[in-house]
Amino acid sequence: MRVVLQRVREASVVLQEDVSHGPLRLRGAGDGHISARIGRGLLVLAGFEETDGDGDVDWMVGKIVRMRLFGDDAGVMNRSVQEVGGEILAVSQFTLYASVKKGNRPSWHRAARGDVSQPMFQRFVAKLAQELGKPVATGVFGADMHVSLVNDGPVTVFVDSRAPE
Repeated sequence: MRVVLQRVREASVVLQEDVSHGPLRLRGAGDGHISARIGRGLLVLAGFEETDGDGDVDWMVGKIVRMRLFGDDAGVMNRSVQEVGGEILAVSQFTLYASVKKGNRPSWHRAARGDVSQPMFQRFVAKLAQELGKPVATGVFGADMHVSLVNDGPVTVFVDSRAPE
């Protein structure tokens, strides 16, 4: 499991024109429909591969909720999203598993198929909400979206459950 965390002052997801992606068919949302919006907190872009499991999700949720990315009274990044009462916007992002080893067209062979990643993303969001102690906003799985954010800092961190650093 891979995530990109971005500390934000605000973030939102806007659905694009009606689109069809595999078994998920979005109708009636229309261009410009705001799916989710948060204030101060974290934008979490999350990608899954076929071999990810509950252990990856649990480890990642713990890291996200407790990672000290927010300033304390001295301005040192010493407080977590949970400690500052921040919000989380989670967006499924299979492109985090892009492989550019050959040629110029990325390959997505390591990214989990939708029938695997969608339930995993739902478990991930539920676990995040449970650990955070409040609901987690999300994009719409499989939809074409515009993600807008005001990056705070900027602070952007990449985390991989298989290569913890």
